[in-house]
Amino acid sequence: MADRVPQTYGNHTRFDPLFHFFALPVIMLSVIVTLVHCLHRRNWFSIWLVIFSIAILVVTMKARLYVTKLQDRIIRMEERQRLYALLPETLRARIGELSEAQLVGLRFASDAELPGLVEETLAKKLSRAQIKKSIKVWRPDYFRV
Repeated sequence: MADRVPQTYGNHTRFDPLFHFFALPVIMLSVIVTLVHCLHRRNWFSIWLVIFSIAILVVTMKARLYVTKLQDRIIRMEERQRLYALLPETLRARIGELSEAQLVGLRFASDAELPGLVEETLAKKLSRAQIKKSIKVWRPDYFRV
C-alpha cells in the first residue's frame, strides 16, 4: 500500500475498469443497437430484444446500486463505532443525528479533525460533498468498490 497515490477529494472517486469501461458501455450500446434494429425490422422478436436488453441494463445497474448501498451501510456502522470512540461525551450523544450520507462523508476525516468536523456538520447540516471538501487531513479508503 505504500506505493499508492495519497487520496484526496480530487482523486478519491474509484472506477472499476471491467464494469465502468467494458460491461456498462457494451450493455448500453446493446440497448441502442436493439432499438435501431427494432426500428428497421419491427417484429415480435426485435421488440423482445429491446425489452431484454433494457432488462439486462436494469439488472446491471441495480446490482451496482446494491453493492454501493451495502458498503454505505457497513461504513455507517464503522463510523458510528469510530465516532463513539473519538468524540467527547457532548457530541457522542448526537451521533444519531448524523445521516447516512454524512457518516459516509466523515469516513475520510482524520481522527484529529473528526470532532470539529462533526460539530460543524451538525451545526450547518453539511452534505456529503461539503464534508469531503472541508477535510484537511484525508484518511484514505482504498477498498471502496
